[in-house]
Amino acid sequence: MSREGVHRVELTTREREILLLAVEGRSAPRIADHLHVTPATVNTTLLSSFHKLGVRDRAAAVAVALESGLLE
Repeated sequence: MSREGVHRVELTTREREILLLAVEGRSAPRIADHLHVTPATVNTTLLSSFHKLGVRDRAAAVAVALESGLLE
């Protein structure tokens, strides 16, 4: 996805929060514990962010979000 395309993406506060924790290498269960939600909620939120960012996995989502400045 081009950098311009990503700038039009609006991540929710929760999506940004989860991606920031994913940047630290935390697993879905660890993220869930930290945020006091279920791992299923974390995975659903990650999938939503993948869709918005046009990627298929966590590593790509983190890379695109960091490169585009969405996690600042």
